[in-house]
Amino acid sequence: MTQYFLKRFLSLSITLFVATIIIFLMIEVVPGDPAAFMMGLSTNTDAADALRAELGLNMGAWDRYWGWLGGMMSGDFGTSYTYRVPVSELITERLMVSLPLTLYALTLSTIIAIPIGVISASNHGKPLDTALMGTAQFGVAVPNFWFAILLVLLFSTVLNWFSAGGFPGWDAGFLTAMGALTLPAISLALPQAAILSRVMRSSVLEVMNEDYIRTARAKGLSKKQALMRHGLRNAMIPVLTILGLQFSFLLAGGIIIESIFSLPGLGRLVFQAISQRDLIVVKSIVTLLVFAVVMITFLVDVAYAWVDPRLRDGGRR
Repeated sequence: MTQYFLKRFLSLSITLFVATIIIFLMIEVVPGDPAAFMMGLSTNTDAADALRAELGLNMGAWDRYWGWLGGMMSGDFGTSYTYRVPVSELITERLMVSLPLTLYALTLSTIIAIPIGVISASNHGKPLDTALMGTAQFGVAVPNFWFAILLVLLFSTVLNWFSAGGFPGWDAGFLTAMGALTLPAISLALPQAAILSRVMRSSVLEVMNEDYIRTARAKGLSKKQALMRHGLRNAMIPVLTILGLQFSFLLAGGIIIESIFSLPGLGRLVFQAISQRDLIVVKSIVTLLVFAVVMITFLVDVAYAWVDPRLRDGGRR
């Protein structure tokens, strides 16, 4: 297991290094001058040159890349061109909203999807299976902003159970803050739960046709007992992959939901940074998201090896 872990960690490090080069080069080819954009109508050549020197934009691309990479590795993401504060402070502030929202939505989608997938697979071909998968298909097809609007109309306007938007901050209390994140989390979770339940159903159906399940059934276990004791753990492998992908998608992919509920999250920060040409913020957040995706993939691979020991030695057992 240690050798497998080290190999995967080396692969992770190489992937991250290549990703930082690609991100840096992609930002470099974006047309426009951040210094001129920051100065607006008051731009003059001397002032723009001074600002470029202050921001380090007059250095060579290679020097700027190593300076940026070294800074990120030491926790210094640079200073925002627009907000004039450290980028790390901006990201930390927005992550305090986006990360709990992501975990909240991911937890909800898992709690909803796994039982539905298992129940649907257990009733394969029956009306209950058709009804559950039809509902899941509806959830996949409908955009989450439509769910968000419906939830606001029902729970905020009609029932008055939750606020329609805004985030009071964690200083207002844990329950108050989580209450403000509930409707956005449900809006994000429902489409993801629909996808996850279909994956879970397919995985369970595949596992139930494996030889070891038939052997377990031949020894006298019921279908449910064979699934719970021997099949469910293996059926979770593709679900882990989807959960990893959903985490990174939800972390910064909820721009529309954050806008509908007026949440100061990471997605809105990316959108604002792009519109304001705050390239160092864009570059830092994209790198952070790539890091999150790679780390989650790494953890999923480790989880694979834990679930199925054959993967640790390339399936040679």
